[in-house]
Amino acid sequence: MMAFTIAGRELRTLFLSPLAWAILGIIQIIQAYLFLALLDTYLNEIQARYAGFEQAPGVTDFIVAGLFQNAGIILLMVTPLLTMRLISEERRNRTLSLLFTAPVSMTEIVLGKYLGVFAFLMILLAMNTLMPLSLLLGGGLDFGKLAACVMAFGLLSASFASVGLFISSITNQPAVAAIGTFGTLLLLWIINWSRSGGGGLLEHLSLLRHYERLLTGLINTEDLTYFILFTLAFIVLSVHTLDNDRLQK
Repeated sequence: MMAFTIAGRELRTLFLSPLAWAILGIIQIIQAYLFLALLDTYLNEIQARYAGFEQAPGVTDFIVAGLFQNAGIILLMVTPLLTMRLISEERRNRTLSLLFTAPVSMTEIVLGKYLGVFAFLMILLAMNTLMPLSLLLGGGLDFGKLAACVMAFGLLSASFASVGLFISSITNQPAVAAIGTFGTLLLLWIINWSRSGGGGLLEHLSLLRHYERLLTGLINTEDLTYFILFTLAFIVLSVHTLDNDRLQK
């Protein structure tokens, strides 16, 4: 399938630029610091405070969930940098018409570019997961909750990448695509902050609400359906945008 060929090319292009290596290095330094800070807080404060409580938060509840919650915020800031050039740079360099004349469908082009960025984000996920696994050297982990956190970050990465791809498809300026992606993701992240409770529409649209529920280890169809439909919707919008551009050429 040509989509995987395009994805491989996009991933190689990312690693040929210093941006990808800088992002990997900086994120690992930040996450390592946050991980050690959470570990120190747990050992010196949380563990002693809840000693003797049957339902006290464990290592996985406090450290692992906290680490992945911080990772979600970092991902929100990093994704626009990774997706801003996906299609907008093709427009700016006037090479998009070459893709239109290639013997591949718009769906394969969009999926290829999407999967390339998503693969990079999965590398970030793998590197972040190694830190919680290091806790096995001194204790135990709730692997069920760890799996839920990993899945939550994977679904969040898929959603973020799809938004970045769509914003990149509607502009010819990578900087505009980055700002637009960050603004859109931030809005969807905080959209329910003005509501103190209830089940309003804004709360159901919030990325943060669904992400945090998965981090607790409670996996339900509502959250899974939200992320899957969210991702598919923006991928379809990207395909539709490129199809309209091709018909106008």
